[in-house]
This record gives sequence, C-alpha cells and structure tokens, in this order.
Amino acid sequence: MTTDDVAAVIATNDAFYAAFEAGDLRSLLALWEQNDDVFCTHPGWPALHGWEAVRASWERIGMGPGTQQFILTDTRVRISGDLAWVTLDENLLGHRASTVTSVNVYRRQPDGRWLMVAHHGSPVMATFDH
Repeated sequence: MTTDDVAAVIATNDAFYAAFEAGDLRSLLALWEQNDDVFCTHPGWPALHGWEAVRASWERIGMGPGTQQFILTDTRVRISGDLAWVTLDENLLGHRASTVTSVNVYRRQPDGRWLMVAHHGSPVMATFDH
C-alpha cells in the first residue's frame, strides 16, 4: 500500500460523495464498475446485486442538488492488492439528519483508476453505547 494508492482511493471516495451531494447521477454512476460483481445496500434496503439493480437504486433515490449534505468522519482506508475498502461515518445534514456508517469497496482497474464494487450503509442508533 503506497501513499499514492491511498490518495487515489480517497480522491475516488471524495468524488463519490461530491457527486451524491451535487445530485450528479451521471458522475456518481461513472465511479462504479458496471458488471454483475457489484453490490449495494442502502440503509433500510435489501441487498442489491449486479449493475442493473445498483444503477436503478441510485436512480430511484431521486438525487437532486441540495438533497443530501455529508460531513464525513472517522474515514479509514485499507488496501490489499487491487482491492481497497474505506470505512467511514456519513453524517447527513438537513431534513433527514442522521448518521450512517458505511463501507465502500474499490477495485483497481487496469488503467490505474479505482472504481466502486460495493457500498454498504447502515444507520447508527442515536443511543448506541460501545
């Protein structure tokens, strides 16, 4: 794991959340591998497998500018070979204020880009004690 790899994964992860905040569905979807290997679980949703189900879920969420604002905390990156995973807390602001703990998994492409292959978000209970 090099510092360049970590920086590239963080940049891709930041681009994912920037696209989400901006309501830029096209840019968000471009950050995903588009094949049957991908997986996504939105908070409260069942597991979605394969590109068509994942793509349709993002369209269904109805993203739009100003719909979501994230403050990302406790971000950690791990890389093993061509796989990277980012764990973090998504602190959502606005009319649906909440915290979602997430895992984003990226795979290095032959051209060196990192693309998402899995996203899992789970709501954090407000009264949870460790």
